[in-house]
Amino acid sequence: MATHVITGAGSGIGAAVARRLHERGDEVVLHARDAGRAKELAAALPGAKTLVGDLSDPGKLSWALSHQSLPDRVDSLLHIAGVVDLGPVGDLTPKTWLHQLSVNLVAPAELTRLLLPQLRVAQGQVIFVNSGSGLNAHAGWAAYGASKHGLKALADALRQEEHANGVRVTSVYPGRTASPMQAKVHQQEGKDYDPAKWIDPESVATTILMALDLPRDAEVNDLTVRPGR
Repeated sequence: MATHVITGAGSGIGAAVARRLHERGDEVVLHARDAGRAKELAAALPGAKTLVGDLSDPGKLSWALSHQSLPDRVDSLLHIAGVVDLGPVGDLTPKTWLHQLSVNLVAPAELTRLLLPQLRVAQGQVIFVNSGSGLNAHAGWAAYGASKHGLKALADALRQEEHANGVRVTSVYPGRTASPMQAKVHQQEGKDYDPAKWIDPESVATTILMALDLPRDAEVNDLTVRPGR
């Protein structure tokens, strides 16, 4: 039975991935920001385990995880959680910058650091669910795009560092995906939101599972997924 640690399992892509892995009999460890949220996630997937830690305060993740039981081996660490706050550079405050950089970049780096020993034991895989904004940033997306460009750099460096240890590293760059985050983006853009126009989270989950299940003689480094409509 493979063990997968998943952030962002409460909705969208993360929920789809967690459900698919749980349904096929793998062990899922769901990250939650607090104990209440952990209880909700565990209720949705009976038998799932949880880890609690606030991604917006990555400096405290080490302390939080030190007071919990970690799996002895981790076959995959899936960074799917993320936040977005749009705005032109002239209006973005340090608080807005730091929140997105903390959740989208620094927390994934710290969680990876804390779980690297278990990933090395399993010769596991780290999957960073990035964004099209991690490849191209546009007006109004500076802070989010910067956090996602940084996430690409983190993945690229980690891939080279851990290759000799047998740890695979994959970046997935979905286009706009029907999710609560996308609804928030449309609200910030002042646009009507029609989820039928965008990628179904299940489709992105399918590509993630493909990368996870690829035989060990190969590795998906970068995977771009765009709306098909």
